[in-house]
Amino acid sequence: MAENFKDKAGQAGHKIAEKTSEIGHEVGEKLKEAKDWVKEKAHEVAHPSAAPLSQSKGPVGSPADIREHMNVYASCGTFVGTVDCLQGDQIKLTRKNSPDGQHHLIPLSWVAKVHDHIHLNKDHIVVQREWQRA
Repeated sequence: MAENFKDKAGQAGHKIAEKTSEIGHEVGEKLKEAKDWVKEKAHEVAHPSAAPLSQSKGPVGSPADIREHMNVYASCGTFVGTVDCLQGDQIKLTRKNSPDGQHHLIPLSWVAKVHDHIHLNKDHIVVQREWQRA
């Protein structure tokens, strides 16, 4: 009788340990999701989307008006980076705002408008697919 009780207690302890481990993994996944969400929202606050190119108003400059630290937006209004410097006929973006921590180069021919920020003539998906690593 005592052995039967001991076996049942051992089995119950094993089930509790398995369930605790399962819950721990679920909590870890939810924490990662929460961290990613907070990171995304913080980025949106720091770099709010500009109006899409089609709705962009105001005086239009030229690529000659591009300066360091200007924000760069795709034609859809999505933030794609910050100007580090100009290199010949390309804009070098900072690593700080890069999704992979690398500098990227985008051709000046992609610039549609320059205001206090830069609008490109390509959607952010195309920009990120076609930009070059510096």
